[in-house]
Formats: sequence, C-alpha cells, structure tokens
Amino acid sequence: MDIKVEKNKNVTILELNGRLDVTTSADLEKVFNEIFPDKPSKVLVDCRQLAYISSAGLRVLLAAAKKFKPSEISLSGLSQNVKQVFELSGFTSIFTIYSSREEALGAM
Repeated sequence: MDIKVEKNKNVTILELNGRLDVTTSADLEKVFNEIFPDKPSKVLVDCRQLAYISSAGLRVLLAAAKKFKPSEISLSGLSQNVKQVFELSGFTSIFTIYSSREEALGAM
C-alpha cells in the first residue's frame, strides 16, 4: 500500500492507495504516529484508491480516532466495497464520511 501525506490549509490529508489489511495496517499506524505529534486538528483519509480494507485496517483507524482525540478524522471517496465494510462494522457512525475529497475539504 502507498500512503501520501499532504497539507491543505488546516487539514492533513492521507491518501491511501492499494489494500489496507494485516500486512499493510502497520504502515498506516506508523504514518498516524508520525503526523500526530504536530497536533493536526483535522485529518482526512482519502480512500479513492483504496481497493480493500480488512478488520486490521479498521482497527488502525479506530485506534487513531480514539488515541488522537480531539483531532477530527474524516474519510472520503469510499468505493462501494469499502463502504459496505464500514456499514457492516458500524464504523459509519464513528467517522464522518464524504463522497469526495472536494466535498470533505469544503466541509472541514
């Protein structure tokens, strides 16, 4: 999995590309740990290129949301398959989910 980190005004954007599973979840956890010492108030996880997410990936996102409160972590661009995983796991009530990066940045 490839993870790009960029800033857009007051939002730190993590762009995920590939599969977020047991073999790659540690990579995302490492990125979260690298960006949060800077105390970003808002983080957007752009999932446009995320092909798959497993329970290990969900755990990393949930741990980041809990560990780094009050930072706001939002998601955007979920494919139908990834969105279904979020719905089935109940994570749609934990994260704010936007249909696109542009919509998310406008709202954040």
